[in-house]
Amino acid sequence: MTDIINLRTARKAKARAEAEANASANRAAFGRTKAEKFAAAIETARNDRALDGAKRD
Repeated sequence: MTDIINLRTARKAKARAEAEANASANRAAFGRTKAEKFAAAIETARNDRALDGAKRD
């Protein structure tokens, strides 16, 4: 015989799990320090200059 579950608590648990997954993704995307963001911007600019310098006319 199967166990009886409360659908309301199951729905809330699922919502909590989805919210935690979303929060984890946001921490990875936006949880960088100012120095890390600055270093990434410098690296992007350096790559853009290298790409522009390698273009043929």
